[in-house]
Amino acid sequence: MMYNEEFETLPRQALEALQFKRLQATVGRVYGSVPFYRQAFEKAGVRPESVKSLEDLQRLPFTLKQDMRDSYPYALFAAPMDDIVRIHASSGTTGKPTVVGYTRKDIEIWSELMARSLAAAGVHKGDIIHNSYGYGLFTGGLGAHYGAERLGASVIPMSGGNTRKQIMIMKDFGSTVLTCTPSYSLFMAEAAKEEGIDFRSLKLHVGIFGAEPWSEAMRGEIEAKLNLCAIDIYGLSEIMGPGVAIECREAKKGLHIWEDHFIPEIIDPQTGAVLPEGERGELVITTITKEGIPLIRYRTRDITSLTYEPCACGRTHARLSRMTGRSDDMLIIRGVNVFPSQIESILMRIEGVEPHYLLIVDRKENLDTLEVQVEVDEQLFSDEIKVLQALSHQVEKEIKDLLGVTCKVRLVEPRTLARTEGKATRVIDKRTLS
Repeated sequence: MMYNEEFETLPRQALEALQFKRLQATVGRVYGSVPFYRQAFEKAGVRPESVKSLEDLQRLPFTLKQDMRDSYPYALFAAPMDDIVRIHASSGTTGKPTVVGYTRKDIEIWSELMARSLAAAGVHKGDIIHNSYGYGLFTGGLGAHYGAERLGASVIPMSGGNTRKQIMIMKDFGSTVLTCTPSYSLFMAEAAKEEGIDFRSLKLHVGIFGAEPWSEAMRGEIEAKLNLCAIDIYGLSEIMGPGVAIECREAKKGLHIWEDHFIPEIIDPQTGAVLPEGERGELVITTITKEGIPLIRYRTRDITSLTYEPCACGRTHARLSRMTGRSDDMLIIRGVNVFPSQIESILMRIEGVEPHYLLIVDRKENLDTLEVQVEVDEQLFSDEIKVLQALSHQVEKEIKDLLGVTCKVRLVEPRTLARTEGKATRVIDKRTLS
């Protein structure tokens, strides 16, 4: 099912013509109304009239998260505050929060793109959406909420927390769709098991999970434990919020990014050079319809690839491959590049290991060390010591064989590692702690 078939199936030539028209308008607008962009363009030796084709986008400077922090709170806004009807912000855990403003038109577009995304996941007007994304300054909860209402579905605004009550509500209210982070969905599965509730007795048919990288192996784990179809959604508050891209239920092979509103590029994170279709690198997004805070070539730090191959669902918009992590989350251990999602994929293939883990990186005697703490199931943990030792050695060997990095595996009891209602903490890098 499509929410806006006319735009979701635009032929490539028409789509690119629309992108170019909107790009020119956006570049002219930020040059004239945002001092940061005027200075950045002049430093790069470009002006709005320099953009004569989509290829000229590469001539424009990047926008970084630090630029948004330096412009705190409103210096990047391209619309007067009288026109801003909503303000969201990041958590600011690593510095000042990044602040984003929305005009009424921005909210309308966001609602439509989330409605498109929900429809692509197989959600329809008769569904009851149990929304466990956080409400407030975080964009997840309200983004999903407005999209659900735009689609015409019923929405339960649960937000995070009070997990046992969430499960009761899903059961009693007949929820058919679950939206939350993938790690929280597995936490829900644990809590339901403790309460003696089988997810197979619920009416859920699809879960839409995002806000953190997750592996194909974790998808299988979620689908088995929650008895639903697990769909990957992508978004970030700086660009819009959830609904920038999503998998379609027909294929589940990459996330359609709504190209009539965003222009994606893949760059080499080290050199900034644009990479060819299919090559993995850092995702860069230019917004071409936002009024409140348009962003030119925003470096997301998310690692993915891009394909324009036709999709079985009929949508013509490009697809992003599953995010493997962030360029700034990549661990370098004794010269080896490692993403947490790579280790997750290995763990999920090993019988007896639970999908809850923590990577602890340290430096001892000038050498990097990696400890992988991972939970095992209750039956296995009560087994003989030699069985656990064999499992530890198996995990260590597979990580070494597949990733080329030596680690120490520590098996821990079920429900030992901290759970969270939002993004899961997967890495503690003690090398960066003072």
